[in-house]
Amino acid sequence: MVAIALGLALYLLNLSAMGLVSVDEPRYAAIGQAMARTGDWVTPRLWGAPWFEKPVLLYWITGVGYKLGLGPEVAPRLPVALVSLAFLVFFWFRVRTLWDQNLASLATGLLATSAGWLAYSHIAITDIPLTAAFSTALLLSMGDNLTRRRAIAVAAALGVAVLAKSILALVLFAPIFLLDRRWRKLIQLAPVATFLTVVLPWHILCWHRSGDEFIRVLFLEHQLGRATSTALQHVQPFWFYIPVLLMLLFPWFPLLALAPRDLRDSRLRTLWATVGFGFVFLSAVVNKLPHYVLPLLPALTILLALGLRKAAKPERAIILPVALLGLLPLTAQVVPLALAHGLRAARISWGEAAWVIALGLGAWLISQRISSRQFALPVAILTAGICFLWFEFRVFPEIDHTATARPLWLARHPDCSPGKQRFLLYGLSYYAGRTVLDCQVLDPQHDSIVR
Repeated sequence: MVAIALGLALYLLNLSAMGLVSVDEPRYAAIGQAMARTGDWVTPRLWGAPWFEKPVLLYWITGVGYKLGLGPEVAPRLPVALVSLAFLVFFWFRVRTLWDQNLASLATGLLATSAGWLAYSHIAITDIPLTAAFSTALLLSMGDNLTRRRAIAVAAALGVAVLAKSILALVLFAPIFLLDRRWRKLIQLAPVATFLTVVLPWHILCWHRSGDEFIRVLFLEHQLGRATSTALQHVQPFWFYIPVLLMLLFPWFPLLALAPRDLRDSRLRTLWATVGFGFVFLSAVVNKLPHYVLPLLPALTILLALGLRKAAKPERAIILPVALLGLLPLTAQVVPLALAHGLRAARISWGEAAWVIALGLGAWLISQRISSRQFALPVAILTAGICFLWFEFRVFPEIDHTATARPLWLARHPDCSPGKQRFLLYGLSYYAGRTVLDCQVLDPQHDSIVR
């Protein structure tokens, strides 16, 4: 009960503690809001203009939040948080079926208290719905006997994943088709019909209403183009996802050293193939953003849990991850500035960080002396949850002040966006309900574009 209460607090208490962040969340929220207001649940529209960069699933679920009359932050975020929590419940039940209850509890605890899963469960963008649907399909496909009913469920989950973020889900699922003969059961009439029933109606309706522009933007520009073109301005080096994945797995990433490598187990082959293929593919894609690798986290946390359970002394293996939680006070100083101005704008005191880790390490070693071995892992996960809950209450208001447009909108209701930060431009547009121009572009005296 304590773990459930802590989990609900982690995911639901702070949804309105900060305004909408980044450039994507205000845009996605505005589209969902427009669908709820106009009743047009087919054509995504951003401040009146058709917008086809992403499929429709996120807009549908956030639109429900607006239909329920929730606030400007809770309406888009609560549906995503509920999807995250629902997946964690499914994750526990499915891992229990594939392994056992103890492993299910350990893997779910690691995933629920990893920085990446927590962070993106508080932001209304497409990656939690994609990850939940894709990982559901992955976990359902695993096991000795893929029944017809489960094959249909896999196809339905893949269809939902495509509605979340288009063909990326099918690409990431490719290893499942290559590993063994399960693909034969997935391409039978019932699973294929289920997949097409989920995917095709919206695509056909949107194409019928909007024509070839829909195909060009969604598939050519933002699927193929994202993989090959530098025009989208998210170009990163091949190794970009190495540090990103460690940050998303914080504080549990040291447990990667324990991950089992016995490929005789078909379940482990599936997990490693999914993680390995996905990591290499996403690293090879020209445009990269941190949340693109989020679909790999559920499979990775199962591997971490398996390695931790098989460790000779798991209570010692968990020491370093718990000590790393001591970095959260320093991270609290870095995150708001990094979100507003980029990571280079945030100054990190590495000497102070070393002392904090050392203090955390000492505190954990002392706790191990006074607690029994059987409680070491649950206590570690609960400790992480409590630390992240503190982090949310401490940092979200600072993010609101530093890296969102909400305080400026509430204070002044400006007609244009001061400064060069894109998050201000899109955030003010969201709260204003219309396109807000940059003050450096708009001449306030003549209300005209400066030539």
